[in-house]
Amino acid sequence: MAVPELTRFTLDNGLRVVLAPDDTAPVVAVSVHYDVGFRSEPEGRTGFAHLFEHLMFQGSESLEKLAHFRHVQSSGGSFNGSTHPDYTDYYEVLPAAALERALFLEADRMRAPKLTQENLANQIDVVKEEIRLNVLNRPYGGFPWILLPPVLYSTFPNAHNGYGGFEDLEQATLDDCAAFFDTYYAPSNAVLTVAGDFTVDRARELIEKHFGDVQFRPRPERPSFFEPHPVGELRGEHTDPHAPLPALGVGYRMPDPINDLDGYLANLVLAGVLTDGDGSRLQQRLVHREPLVVDLNAGAGLFGPFEARDPDTFTVTAIHPPDVSTERVLGALDEELEKLASTPPDAQELTRVTARWAAGLHQEHDQLLSRTLGFGSFELLYSDAALVSTLADRMAAITAEDVSAAAKALRPDSRAVLVVKPEGGK
Repeated sequence: MAVPELTRFTLDNGLRVVLAPDDTAPVVAVSVHYDVGFRSEPEGRTGFAHLFEHLMFQGSESLEKLAHFRHVQSSGGSFNGSTHPDYTDYYEVLPAAALERALFLEADRMRAPKLTQENLANQIDVVKEEIRLNVLNRPYGGFPWILLPPVLYSTFPNAHNGYGGFEDLEQATLDDCAAFFDTYYAPSNAVLTVAGDFTVDRARELIEKHFGDVQFRPRPERPSFFEPHPVGELRGEHTDPHAPLPALGVGYRMPDPINDLDGYLANLVLAGVLTDGDGSRLQQRLVHREPLVVDLNAGAGLFGPFEARDPDTFTVTAIHPPDVSTERVLGALDEELEKLASTPPDAQELTRVTARWAAGLHQEHDQLLSRTLGFGSFELLYSDAALVSTLADRMAAITAEDVSAAAKALRPDSRAVLVVKPEGGK
């Protein structure tokens, strides 16, 4: 992917701005990334970052409830938001002529969202229903992203349930909301990204007009979420009332995504060597030759790569028949990792994985929204939006020896193993 012509600047109130003009289609995308995710939410308020994301759509001091929805949809646009471990994002995609509308809407809620008891109570109920739908009443709900961290990690930021517990959600107050907004939703703690069909001068003028008077508040100091690697294997067990088959989740600590990006990328390539496609190591052994599992996956990050600072997690998940033991699956995994640690993958195997990754990245960032969100998140996490466009080349530079070293680091004596059992199963 060609490195785009990006314009980056910072407003007097601390808001960082990334502009990525592209006149190939008469469309614009606007995103705002705030440097707060569920790892920053207060202890005793699990799920609060996600709850607050919902509240940001409930009107502002200038606009009534649902006005944001109406203004975007009446322009033929779409919008949404999402909460991640270390950031929360909001976006709109609109016809190019509606750029000012999107900027006004984001600046308006950055200035003062409508925090009322009615909105809070309503959105607590909405989030609880979302948890019922996506976690409590779904087979393998929360597997592995909710269930594996408390086995691998010991500190509240890294181990707790980012979706939230009902009791914590119900105890959230308006004072909690105001404090969270004042602390984390300052312009100095955010990145605004605009991509699509516009001129830099016009976009800059509109951004100054709508965001320039948002009150400055100091950027909060982000604490380190570091904790030591586990010493010895950690085990946990969960009974799932809806799961038809047992499942296994294995978690390992990864290299620092920010300060050791190449080591992190080697883990991404390793995940592809293990489970990407029918020709991958674990697919061949555990699905086709033996077979031991009915579903298998490996990946970097509990939500995917590039969504968290250190620490981040390499995961291997498998769903297997009841007559296959946990130890048998783990034994096969360990043997394949040992083979990779002692004998690096050959050039053909490595090229197959990196070519797939490159093709996937190009396909993903060919979409305006994905490109916009990538620029915003990389500017926030790495202070380098343009890094998005060089990832494929950096991944292609990962060597077989790098992959072998990554496999060697995934040790049985420094991992978490989560066993998911069907209710009533053995």
